Amino acid sequence: MSEQYVQVAVPVPMRQLFTYQVPEELQTPSIKIGERVAVSFGSRQVIAIVIAINTDIDAIIDEKRTIASKKIKPISNRLNDSFHLSNSLVSYLKLCANYYHHPIGDVFQQALPKLLRQVKKVDLQPPMVWQSIDIIESEQQAHLTKIETKAPKQFALYQLVSKHQGISWAELRTLGYSKAQLNALTAKGLITETKQKPCQFSWQDKNLAQENKQVLSTEQAIIVAAINQSLEQFSCHLIDGVTGSGKTEVYLQAMENVLANNQQVLVIVPEIGLTPQTLLRFEQRFNVPICLHHSNLNDTERLDTWLNAQQGSAAIVIGTRSAIFSPLHQLGMIIVDEEHDSSLKQQDSFRYHGRDIAILRARQLNIPILLGSATPSFESLQNALSGKYQYHQLRKRAGKSNKAKITLIDVAKQQMEFGLSGSLKHEIKQTLARGEQVLVFLNRRGYAPAITCQECHWLCDCQRCDKPYTFHQKQQLLICHHCGSQKRVPRQCPSCGSVRIAPVGQGTEQLEQRISELFPDVSVVRIDRDSTRKKGELTKLLQEISDKKHQLLIGTQMLAKGHHFPDVTLVAVLDGDGALFSFDFRASEQMAQLMIQVAGRAGRASKPGKVLVQTNYPEHPLLQDLVNNGYQHFAKQALIERKQALLPPFSFQALIRAEANYPSYPEKFLRLLTELDVINCQFAGPVPAAMEKKAGKFRYHLILQAKSRKELHMTILQLLAAIPHNEWQSKVRWSLDIDPIDLNW
Repeated sequence: MSEQYVQVAVPVPMRQLFTYQVPEELQTPSIKIGERVAVSFGSRQVIAIVIAINTDIDAIIDEKRTIASKKIKPISNRLNDSFHLSNSLVSYLKLCANYYHHPIGDVFQQALPKLLRQVKKVDLQPPMVWQSIDIIESEQQAHLTKIETKAPKQFALYQLVSKHQGISWAELRTLGYSKAQLNALTAKGLITETKQKPCQFSWQDKNLAQENKQVLSTEQAIIVAAINQSLEQFSCHLIDGVTGSGKTEVYLQAMENVLANNQQVLVIVPEIGLTPQTLLRFEQRFNVPICLHHSNLNDTERLDTWLNAQQGSAAIVIGTRSAIFSPLHQLGMIIVDEEHDSSLKQQDSFRYHGRDIAILRARQLNIPILLGSATPSFESLQNALSGKYQYHQLRKRAGKSNKAKITLIDVAKQQMEFGLSGSLKHEIKQTLARGEQVLVFLNRRGYAPAITCQECHWLCDCQRCDKPYTFHQKQQLLICHHCGSQKRVPRQCPSCGSVRIAPVGQGTEQLEQRISELFPDVSVVRIDRDSTRKKGELTKLLQEISDKKHQLLIGTQMLAKGHHFPDVTLVAVLDGDGALFSFDFRASEQMAQLMIQVAGRAGRASKPGKVLVQTNYPEHPLLQDLVNNGYQHFAKQALIERKQALLPPFSFQALIRAEANYPSYPEKFLRLLTELDVINCQFAGPVPAAMEKKAGKFRYHLILQAKSRKELHMTILQLLAAIPHNEWQSKVRWSLDIDPIDLNW
């Protein structure tokens, strides 16, 4: 048998493939591209992915290197299981690694569930699913009649399981149901848990719930027709629809033909918080296998989703950004909801943008992709206006709801109490008196953003970050939101010994306490990262809001994105000035998107909505343009400014970040890079990061900008080749971010 060599992607931070020999005893059956193999790397045994196969050692070893074949290690073992990547997915991941100039082994790791990254054999048991039992006994019928009147949540669960035979615990948990409710129905003989039988998804007419299908408006019908005409080819559709205009209904009806052709659909949402409501809408419309992919699933559940996608069992996969790597072999459509959201961008390690690589995958597979948003990103909007994307607009809200009017409140002319102006308190009282809900938005969690001494004005700073600690009253802790360090609240000022230490500023925790004092007769709920840490807590709170158990809602941007609260008629934005004077050129775009998204939570049903924004700068042109002319006009004006300044999307950027224990090291490392002779590319920097010190490290960054992507990537290749020869590279930790969206790292 001839010698055989393979090039594999090893999970190490090196931008190269590694060559291994395939021993004769492991050459049968034939090794395949995308196969998982165990290899020794240094002192470790790791899982690697086969990228290329060759019998000629000279054909796969780089011409500039001379490595004797006897020095090439053999692979340790072939796993010979069904968990291999398709040729299509391998090609796609190589494209992603090349575009983002990221170590290819790390990119392939992202595409594998955690259990498949381990050398030990996966002991995979068939996943357990729930199904209803045909009611034949009078006792079972009596149980069902009883829970219909006395336990509506159990009855709703029974109906869901009856409609979706073989629904998983992950789906039920996401929808807000508990194990106690499942156990109660099991004890009554109404449902049972059984092993899932893997089978290829096949469409039947009964898979579509016609009773939940809505009549499309003229605007919606035109969009669905345009999408249906391009199902067998690549096309990118930007659906720019005001909040509440029925974008989800467009998605659902556009998916019908795809599913009817026995193809799969991938739906990407920016955050886990949007998964329950998205899942509910899809469950109500389609009686097909739906799988979830997000960070709240355990390792086994993620592997189950991966396998269901690979085997064709899953008709629809709903997940956050990393779901784009799911091995869907019959993929017919990709949907990216809230495409503008910064959560779609990975901010560490492999810094990909979920929307951009979703478009790349749709192009590779020659299928349509839908991008939906009420506030499209400037990049997508420019591509749509230039004709690269098909541009669809939904200008009217669905049903009888009307767009809420935004009003600015000048806080300089108001009597303030607990951060609330007099006119805002009056509006809240009137709204609550009508039995409607109020959403108060403050994008600052914790009790107070700092504590200080009232005598000597000492401020309690995190020594590792040079930023104030945030005070969390419930835990009685000072927590740094940048590095995570914690400490107890000091009893005395370490500077002057005074005991007059008090919080400064206001966070959501304090706002909840103060509003409860102002409105003691109503139920107040707070939704932020602190109040939803417990598993399932977010789903539970969102359901309680929908059930009108709470009248006053306080939250950060977790509440601003895509949620449908039909009884919220007043939205109050307490601090509308956050990004008016930022150094980041994207800050105004992000602030406008957030403000419009928050405003979109008001008046989504037939009741009219109102949005009040408290600001110190009511005459600021940005706010005036947004309030009086809307996001569309604001975005087009901002695009003109960007074009004049040659900023993205009219140029292309990359960001090199560097950090070290001493402030001079990263600056010197980046300074040497700027001395390289590059063509058609500009450097900005090196400059200290917005927060120069974080977790004890000093941080600098260097921005690269070019007029074309090709010129930018040629310069990056030149820099990557020069970095190993940079005398400071061993003293710093550096990273590369292609198409950065956040300079506040």
